[in-house]
Amino acid sequence: MRKTRKSTSRSRKAKATSEETYEQAMWRALGRKPFLRSDGRYLTREEAQGPSAVDAAERLASFGNRHGLSLGGLKVKDLINKGRR
Repeated sequence: MRKTRKSTSRSRKAKATSEETYEQAMWRALGRKPFLRSDGRYLTREEAQGPSAVDAAERLASFGNRHGLSLGGLKVKDLINKGRR
């Protein structure tokens, strides 16, 4: 019984210490000046993703036309539903 009480007591102390450490770190972080600078506007898609991501999305969108592929007038949703039957 004594060993159990000691280990429980130690875990409570460790938990209290970790909570105190967390709280101290939180207050230090809240006391700092903000490091992000913003002019208040939202980024455009190109600014957020970078030019390579936008270029890749445009290439993917035009893939079917470049390779002469066609869905025969069907929509992707129609093809999915047809495959489920």
